[in-house]
Amino acid sequence: MEGDIAEMGKYIGVGLTAIGMGGAAIGVGNIAGNFLSGALRNPAAAAGQTAFLFIGIAFAEALGIFSFLVALLLMFAV
Repeated sequence: MEGDIAEMGKYIGVGLTAIGMGGAAIGVGNIAGNFLSGALRNPAAAAGQTAFLFIGIAFAEALGIFSFLVALLLMFAV
């Protein structure tokens, strides 16, 4: 019985880390959408902001990767 409760808790934790991966996807979409909105308003400045776009996407995606690593640790290391 105790092992079943531990397994259940592990799977609940892994499911909760999926929220972090979904949040990263929403963040990347938000960054790209705002860049596109700004680029359409001022196309001359879009080329200068592309580096900031990729940096923002990298930071948002890093949080999703960290969440994925926590999920893997919960699934296989505990």
